Amino acid sequence: MVDHVPPAAPATAGRAHATGGAESYVVGVDYGTLSGRAVVVRVSDGAELGTGVHEYTHAVVDSTLPGTGERLPADWALQVPSDYVDVLKTAVPEALRASGVDPALVVGIGTDFTACTMVPTTADGTPLNELERFAGHPHAYVKLWRHHAAQGQADRINELAAERGESWLPRYGGLISSEWEFAKGLQLLEEDPEVYAATEHWVEAADWIVWQLSGRYVRNACTAGYKGIYQDGEYPSREFLAALNPDFADFAETKVVHEIGALGDAAGTLTAEAAGWTGLPEGIAVAVGNVDAHVTAPAAKATQPGQMVAIMGTSTCHVMNGSTLAEVPGMCGVVDGGIVDGLYGYEAGQSGVGDIFAWYVKNQVPQSSVDAAAAAGTSVHQYLTDLAYQQPVGAHGLVALDWHSGNRSVLVDHELSGVIVGQTLATTPEEGYRALLEATAYGTRRIVQAFTESGVPVTEFIAAGGLLKNKHLMQTYSDVLRLPISTITSEQGPALGSAIHAAVAAGLYPDIRSAAEAMGSVERATYTPDVANADAYDALYAEYLTLHDWFGRGGNDVMHRLRAMRREATRASSGPGSEGAGGTDSVEQTAADSSIGASA
Repeated sequence: MVDHVPPAAPATAGRAHATGGAESYVVGVDYGTLSGRAVVVRVSDGAELGTGVHEYTHAVVDSTLPGTGERLPADWALQVPSDYVDVLKTAVPEALRASGVDPALVVGIGTDFTACTMVPTTADGTPLNELERFAGHPHAYVKLWRHHAAQGQADRINELAAERGESWLPRYGGLISSEWEFAKGLQLLEEDPEVYAATEHWVEAADWIVWQLSGRYVRNACTAGYKGIYQDGEYPSREFLAALNPDFADFAETKVVHEIGALGDAAGTLTAEAAGWTGLPEGIAVAVGNVDAHVTAPAAKATQPGQMVAIMGTSTCHVMNGSTLAEVPGMCGVVDGGIVDGLYGYEAGQSGVGDIFAWYVKNQVPQSSVDAAAAAGTSVHQYLTDLAYQQPVGAHGLVALDWHSGNRSVLVDHELSGVIVGQTLATTPEEGYRALLEATAYGTRRIVQAFTESGVPVTEFIAAGGLLKNKHLMQTYSDVLRLPISTITSEQGPALGSAIHAAVAAGLYPDIRSAAEAMGSVERATYTPDVANADAYDALYAEYLTLHDWFGRGGNDVMHRLRAMRREATRASSGPGSEGAGGTDSVEQTAADSSIGASA
């Protein structure tokens, strides 16, 4: 399904041999929700020699529009693309300085991004928000992955696809997410036709940043397949799109279709301008773009069927390879070659994980707990965790649903919301916190269960991301899943994965599998299930499933009704106190900075 892009040969291909066997190095850049991280990696063994981090100046734009102060509606989440270029100008040079590596020995750069994060651009790649006439248009900005305001459009896509029996729908578990390219594109058309008309390319940020590095626009196979409904060499038909909205008929043809590059290929070579930004040599290989979760699989040496990698941070993405094509209810997608060539790449996920813990600490924890944590010289997250796990499983009498940012898998419904059942006047802050930690483990178990029941068994569970720092949480996952938990040993898993792809793009390894074996890092079975705890969690998981199906499968649609009331109240109020998207910029920042809520 993938066209291998034939760029000009990188000027540094084979540099290690040309320099008499000198070591070669690559740079991986991971674009997260709040920051970009760069790492300099030795090609021979994957050693990480230097890192750099740049926090986005504008963070997540979900309350007011930069420059105008316009209040954004609920469920919006935007970003400013110039923040992404600033990562290249600051984090990459910082990583180079920290590594002590001679930039002349760097042979390639690879990048990964959150997805689905969309940039509307002109023909030359200029983001529309950078045009003066569109600076005050919210739709001209980047729509971050967790922009959920296109749920109505997603519902219509799903209903029409099911009605027409579209062959691609089962490849996405039967439901398209509001986070994805076509739902967000339809929202753009229907809410700001002027910006839609000016959009000449509807670009994944993963591809936009590669465009800035190489001067070439190449769509990557990963986001095209998972987020762009590209299956068996085709996008949704013109007839299907016209049935959604006549003006949407040519969306795929005029705004989406572009050459597609295989993962591990070179999209092009580093331009002189980008070399100036980064301090890297002009002409080195620039790898085809990728998604933060999928690129982490080779970093964890997870390139074989059945190895599920969970990248756990503000949200969690679950990816794994399979040797056969199957329909898994509620999966985010299955794509031929979506992770490595020759296997089907599967994806599922949870929209909120570290975000939920950060929200709880920011909004639900009393000052007394904050003061106690400070006195103990630890974070509030760690303080609550340590207290909570002094109790046996089930002693708090609580069960929670992990839907504070909606449900990505297996229900694919961002209108759902969080629940904690069992609270009393005796419930303590740490007990509520533990219930939320456990809820995310139950959500993961439901995903693993869906894959196993569909004939795609999970044989190994590998954890990556910032949440690895919480050992109690990892043990909880092992107990709830009744599986050993292996852990990636790199603290920069996605950036390492991008570096691995850069090494392949530079021609220093023949494929991702061989590069992953040499450069990846993983500790097997770091955590193993405690049988007694696992038995106790089975009972709690049964209660979770009852709530999951009751609120999520139509038993009680109160969450949808409340969300509709919230939107109506927001529209009706235009004063300074009107509700936006909840002010989650600061919550996200807390997640990114905390010891257990770091962004993946």
